[in-house]
Amino acid sequence: MSIFNVSSVIKNIKTSASIAIRAKTVELNKQGENVISFATGEPDFDTPENIKKAAKHAIEIGFTKYTAVDGIVDLRKAICHKLKIDNNLVYSANEIIVSNGAKQALYNTLRTICNPGDHVIVPTPCWVTYPEQIKLTGAIPIFTYGNESNNFKLTVNELKKKITKKTRGMIINSPSNPAGAVYSKRDLEELSEFALEKNMWIISDEIYEKLVYHNKKHISIASISPEIKNLVITINGLSKSYAMTGWRVGYAAGAKEIIKSMKKLQGHTTANINSITQKAAIEALTGPQDFIDLMLTEYYSRKNKMLEYFNSLERVSCNNPDGAFYVFPNVSKLYGAKYEKGILVNDFDIANYLLEYAHIAVVPGSSYYCPGYIRLSYATSMENIEKGLERMSIALQNLVF
Repeated sequence: MSIFNVSSVIKNIKTSASIAIRAKTVELNKQGENVISFATGEPDFDTPENIKKAAKHAIEIGFTKYTAVDGIVDLRKAICHKLKIDNNLVYSANEIIVSNGAKQALYNTLRTICNPGDHVIVPTPCWVTYPEQIKLTGAIPIFTYGNESNNFKLTVNELKKKITKKTRGMIINSPSNPAGAVYSKRDLEELSEFALEKNMWIISDEIYEKLVYHNKKHISIASISPEIKNLVITINGLSKSYAMTGWRVGYAAGAKEIIKSMKKLQGHTTANINSITQKAAIEALTGPQDFIDLMLTEYYSRKNKMLEYFNSLERVSCNNPDGAFYVFPNVSKLYGAKYEKGILVNDFDIANYLLEYAHIAVVPGSSYYCPGYIRLSYATSMENIEKGLERMSIALQNLVF
């Protein structure tokens, strides 16, 4: 046996589709192809100046040493204040852990609550990382399949079909990636009642909470009742709301015993997050918030531009997302179309065709366990959106049905 054989667990993990497409886009651009990417879930806005100044000040005063594993107390208190004001949730600092992005907070959570063989319910379409992180713990992702008519939101009826004695918990994501679904209070009440009845964990990914449209309101499921709060671990971060993707700051809020166990795990993996980032995060949470409204207004215009385009096409339709910064058009009626190199059989073919012939990057819906769709991010300039959609129109006109 070769010493270079990797573990069976890692062999079973899929590469992130969006990261792979981003890498391919970068490579094509280096070759002079001028690819417009709609594949990356990253704000194109710069981090606000007040946040950057806080980071510079931290460097200047020498705040560059190790900190507490779970984050400095002032940051955890700032998160507690944010949760109280924004989400009607009361937590103490020892019920918060700050991690290297929401992705690590999610992994810490799953690693802490799951045993090998446990089942974790994942509504689809879903962010590509959920099932892979579940598998890394030795647990098994159990998929529920959403309905386009309710924007793919998880329902109790779907949960009942998948619940077993091995079910440990479920993941919900509101607003959701990739469909942009926002769960109503009634939606969350029904899921809460079911979780309490079955005594199962709810992992609530709320990373897009600030990006909500159409007078909808983001509601944290942990706020539905004191009883359900004990079963919810809320995951959030600053990447999407404050254009801080590269700063890597996420957090989890939950019962003290769970957070303590997550801290133990993080202490043996990454320990604390970047000390300078922590000072910047305090400023993000406690400083001026007007940047978010400006960003949201721009996203709303971009969303409407994409939505108008897709719903003008004969063979494509698209739900109107209530949150996040993605559209998720149904492209299944493009199947069977012919072009010079063959026939479009599935959404991967469509994504590859658009990359090759339109020089635009999108992510196939199958990557989110939802074939027949593609995901496009409008976290890019209006200029790029207009150019990209024009390229798409030309490419689609060249198909033969």
